[in-house]
Amino acid sequence: MTAAQDSPHPPQRLGLLLAWHGSITETLMRKALSAAGLTPRHAMTLMHLEDGPIGQRVLAERLEVDPSVLVGILNDLEGEGLAVRRRDPADRRRHNVAITEAGSSALAKTNAALDEVELSLFSAFSQQDRDALRALLGRIDSNPEHFECGG
Repeated sequence: MTAAQDSPHPPQRLGLLLAWHGSITETLMRKALSAAGLTPRHAMTLMHLEDGPIGQRVLAERLEVDPSVLVGILNDLEGEGLAVRRRDPADRRRHNVAITEAGSSALAKTNAALDEVELSLFSAFSQQDRDALRALLGRIDSNPEHFECGG
């Protein structure tokens, strides 16, 4: 066995590999999203609205963003005519958010662009491989607060 094989620190550390591939993937995804006219946060928000209207507070929880951040995202989406906020008829203090027809059209373009990127990135993966990767990534101990670590 060589010294590198004996080392508790392999030359291809998982964190560094994940960061490298994550950076490349993020760049490709951002290019695809910008071609469709959306930012990642805007796209994720529309994806959560795809199944029907949702309360603004619940949407913030699902996106794991502060409600004040969501207000900015929704202002952008409403300004572009991609989503609307309406008072909840059952509780006038709450707002429900819904995707518009233009938002559904933008989301369809976005999904097509993202499909192309993912097909390219994961072309060597079987469906079983993709499912296993999704499951493994879901088990990584990370959360949005880690973005506040500074760098």
